[in-house]
Order: sequence, then C-alpha cells, then structure tokens
Amino acid sequence: MTTDPLDPAVPGQRAGLREWIGLAVLALPTLVLALDMSVLYLASPHLGADLAPTGSELLWIMDVYGFMIAGFLITMGTLGDRIGRRRLLMIGAFAFGVASIVAAYATSPLMLILGRALLGVAGATLAPSTLALISNMFRDAGQRAVAISIWISCFMSGMGVGPVVGGLLLEWFWWGSVFLLAVPVMVLLLVTAPMVLPEYRPEEAPRRLDPASVVLSLAGILPTVYGLKRMAAEGFDAVSVIAVVLGAVFGVLFVRRQQRLAEPLLNLALFADRSFRAALLIILVSTAAGGGLYLFATQYVQMVADQPPLRAGLWLIPTAVASAVGSLIAPALARRFRPGRVVAGGLAVAVAGYLLMAVADADSALVVVAGGIALVFFGAGPMTALSTDLVVGSVPPQQAGAAASMSETSTELGISLGVAVLGSLGTAVYRDRIDDAPPEGVPVDAVAAAGDTLAVATAEAERLPDGPAQALLEAGREAFTAGMNLAGFVGAALVTVLAVVAARVFGRARPTGAAVPQPRSSPADRVGAPD
Repeated sequence: MTTDPLDPAVPGQRAGLREWIGLAVLALPTLVLALDMSVLYLASPHLGADLAPTGSELLWIMDVYGFMIAGFLITMGTLGDRIGRRRLLMIGAFAFGVASIVAAYATSPLMLILGRALLGVAGATLAPSTLALISNMFRDAGQRAVAISIWISCFMSGMGVGPVVGGLLLEWFWWGSVFLLAVPVMVLLLVTAPMVLPEYRPEEAPRRLDPASVVLSLAGILPTVYGLKRMAAEGFDAVSVIAVVLGAVFGVLFVRRQQRLAEPLLNLALFADRSFRAALLIILVSTAAGGGLYLFATQYVQMVADQPPLRAGLWLIPTAVASAVGSLIAPALARRFRPGRVVAGGLAVAVAGYLLMAVADADSALVVVAGGIALVFFGAGPMTALSTDLVVGSVPPQQAGAAASMSETSTELGISLGVAVLGSLGTAVYRDRIDDAPPEGVPVDAVAAAGDTLAVATAEAERLPDGPAQALLEAGREAFTAGMNLAGFVGAALVTVLAVVAARVFGRARPTGAAVPQPRSSPADRVGAPD
C-alpha cells in the first residue's frame, strides 16, 4: 500500500530521538553538497591565477560537478534501492571526501576537472540516498513532512551561504580550502551512520543494474544539460541545439528500453499517478523560473549595484533564509489547511517577488531586487517541501530511492532550463537595447564588444576615459535590467499557472494528518449495536 503525503496520514510508528539525530546526520552532507555547488564561484579567479587554465578548462572546472550529479542521479537512486541506501550513502561519502582532497590539492587543470567530476558522481549518491532514508525513518506523514522540510532548508541554506563561506576562506587560506570543508563532515557521517541510520535493502538478492539503461540515461541527460548551459552562455548556436536534440533522442530510447525490461532502471509506472506527475512538473517549472531569475539577481547585485563579491554574497543571504523559512513553515500550514492551498498561496507570494523584480530599474535601491528574489524563494519553499514529500511518499518503500532521484533530477534540469531560457531572453533584450541605442561618445568597437554581456561592457569601460566609460556602464546596466524585467514577467506568468495547477490537482487533499472521514453507517448496520 502506498502513502500519499498530501492525503490523510496513514497511522504509523512515530519517529523517536534516534531518528531525529539521524536526520541531523543526513542534513550535514546535504549542506556540503549545496556548498560545493556555489562556493567555487569566488575561488575561480584564485585558482585561475594558480593553475592557469584555458577558458574552456575553466568552464569545465565550474560545470562538470553539476553535469555529473545530473547524469548519475537516476542510476544512483535505483542502485540504493537495490544494494542498500545506507551502504550507498557511506560509499558516496567516502568517495566525496577523497575527491575533495584531490580537488583541493590539484596541481593542474585536468587534475581539478577529474576531481570535480568524481565529486559530482559521489554527490549523486548523497541526495537520493538521504531523501530515501528519510522516507524510511519517518513513517508518520506529519513527521516526514517536517523532516523533508528541514532537509530542503539545509540544502537551500548551503546554496545561499556558499559564496560567503568561500569569501571568508579565501581571506585566510588558498583556493583549495573551499573543498576541504567537506572532509570532516564526511568523516563524521562515516562514523555515525552505522549507529543512527537504519539500513534499507530488498529482502531478495540485489538485482543487477541494466548497463544499457545506465548508458542511455547518461546519454539523455548529459547532452541536454550541456546544451542548456551552452545556450545560456553562447545563445542558440548549432552546438547547443544539437546537444539538446541528441539528449532528447537518447531520452526516448531510454524510455523505450524501460518499457521492455522486467526490472527497469526507472519504473515508468510511477508516472501513472496524476499527483506524482504534477508534483514533478511543478518542481521542474518553479525551479526553472526561480533559478533563472536568481542568476539575474546575483549579476544585478555585483554589476549593476556594483557590490564586491563578498558583500554581494551577504546581500543574498536573506534569500537562503527566506527559502529555509518557507520550507520549514510548510508542514505546520499543511496540518491546518489543504496542502493545495498552501502550495498555491506560497506560489502567489513568489509571483509578487517576480513582479517586484520585473519593475525594478537600474537605479532602484538594492533592497528592491534583494527583497524580490527573497520573496520568490520564500514563496517557493512550501512548494518544494510539500511536492518533494509527495514524490517520495507516494511510492512503495522499495522505490523511494528512484522517486527521490526523480525529484532531484527535476530540480537539476529545472535550474539548467531556467538559466538557459530566461538567460537567453535577457541576453536578447540586452543586445537589442545596446544595438538600438548605443551610448554617445563611446568607440564603435567598444560598443560592439559590450553588446555581448554586461560583464564584457564592464571590462570595456575600464579601458575608456571617465566620460565614455560612465556612458557605457549606464547603457549596459539599463539594458541588463530590462532583460531582468522581462525574465521577471515571464517567471510571474509561469508561476501563476503553477499556482492554479497546484490548487486544482492537490485541491481535494486534506490537511496532513487529518483523520480519514468514516462512511456513515446505515440503519441496518446499527441493528443490535449497543446504545
């Protein structure tokens, strides 16, 4: 029997102190996983000066971690279901710690790329294993919702504080220190996991993974993510389009193979559940809109508001806090109100944040943009917590790892999709504004170069006299803000649709933990009943 977290809680054993301590142990690698996604951005100039990578090598250093995580999530989620989730978590933690040391002491760009790639593969074991273990440890629907919201808040906090932590470390240590943060955490996990985390594995002998399915899943996801990221950086060129099309072709082949296998890598029957499909769609689209706009917010703070990296990171901490708070209050709200209303209400708050960023201009107070993106992530918090709870709670226990991997894959693809689509829209607006109204007194070649991105415009301005430099910067900042405005309007429209979908699909679900209404007894049933 499956349990739907958006339906009444099925009575089950409530978790005790050991399980909550176990949750704390599971939260630590989640925090580190998120830190590693964002901490490297501030370190890139330092490692660039030390290792002297080419432009292409630097891009791979930055991106290969996310590529590997996205590519291996489905495989690792199913592998945990088959060999044991705690076992896979510990293997991944050991590999993550070793890879962190390799990356920290890399002596060449290639060594660092390989270290980051291994970090990504190991990281792909952590997220689905931790989320699946939470579903095993917390059988009570209300407690599970709280546990998942804590797990999500740790992940979002890691993303938010990553740049600040990186900045502080770089003040005192070398660039490799940003990777060594993970080592003591993984050691702690390896020591404590056998004591506080239960093992979950099938009673029968582990089933062998289908190698062809693994290859097809990688061939479907990796080119897609690569193409989307390239679109965000280079626009819709032939290479990025071919990569996405190639990924789609392999994705179709992957699905067809799963339909033929008796024991598929991914059980497509999970998608027969309407709520399961809707939850994944909401996660995908909401993450795309929020991730795309977050890119604009970070660039606005640094290049339009002209804040140095560390101070820019401090301005974005409220976003992480807002996301964590939104996730943490979701279970309490879902116990009093129908979860569909909680999700829709949160998304309505997010729409207000999108609109705030849609009307900001280049001269707006920084608090307008920082407040707007904080509202976006605060409103998305209940959606993330409750939708993730639905995905992992609506499947049989033996498939929790696969379901968790689908939730995480939707998040990864959503971020890449949002950065690509909204980033491309913003870039198109930026270039159109620069071409239509080139700043007066600025050399033609400088204007042409500045038409690429605001970062290029800022670099060009540094080589010009004060007057033309200021004109070029003002034009670039106004053009960039216009692109952010369009992205804000698009995000508001998308999330408004999602709010309607959430209200309709989850509208009949009772508050989490509500008692199941019992059918009224007929008069015949009451015959002979005691008064």
